[in-house]
Amino acid sequence: MDEKIRRALHQAYEGEAKAALRLKVYADQADKEGYPQIAKLFRVMGLSEEIHGIRALRTLRDILSTEENLSAAFESEQQIAQVAYDQFIKEALEVGDKAAALHFTQSRDVEETHAKLYKAALNDMASDQESTYYVCTICGYIADGALPDACPVCGAKKERFIQYG
Repeated sequence: MDEKIRRALHQAYEGEAKAALRLKVYADQADKEGYPQIAKLFRVMGLSEEIHGIRALRTLRDILSTEENLSAAFESEQQIAQVAYDQFIKEALEVGDKAAALHFTQSRDVEETHAKLYKAALNDMASDQESTYYVCTICGYIADGALPDACPVCGAKKERFIQYG
């Protein structure tokens, strides 16, 4: 594939993914403010943007076998945790932005747990074991199999977790 086209498709994918997430947050805010029709509009727009992003990703041919996808996801989590977030934390502390530093620190710690979950899945691909996950709605930490009394990353109480699967 031509490198300019690859870059353009990747940029389109990233933009659509960002738009889909942003519109989900906008929909949640509209619901909180009592605008269900506007929330519905934001959600349907988000779905459309998600479809655009999926199409760009497929055109890039970046969807591989499950094992290759797990491996790529693991490497991505390690990279963001070990390189990007450490730099973000440093920059936030340099300018005295404690809220941003806390966000980046907690996100880095959560990304490290994501990497561990991907690595475990890679090691157990042949297993038919089903997991129940619990996601902290404050920082995004994922607990595998058992609901913790408190989030090990941000300290949120177990009531702040949602069960997935």
